[in-house]
Amino acid sequence: MTSESNAKAYWSATLGLLTKILVIWFLVSYGAGILFADMLNGIKLGGYPLGFWFAQQGSIYVFIVLIFYYAWAMGKLDRKFGVSED
Repeated sequence: MTSESNAKAYWSATLGLLTKILVIWFLVSYGAGILFADMLNGIKLGGYPLGFWFAQQGSIYVFIVLIFYYAWAMGKLDRKFGVSED
């Protein structure tokens, strides 16, 4: 692999990861909290409707998990393409 093709592959993998994470973030924060809230409100979680729970707390929990997943996945990508700072 040449340096340029390695850089393009690394950038492509990074953009793919970011796209997946942003789609999950959008679906959870905007989708579950706003768009699908009425459908989700039929399900209770801790005594609260699920749509309300996602809008108030669930999206925050998912966002925190996404941050840690992103850090882990980027570390794995960095090591795979030989650009890690370790």
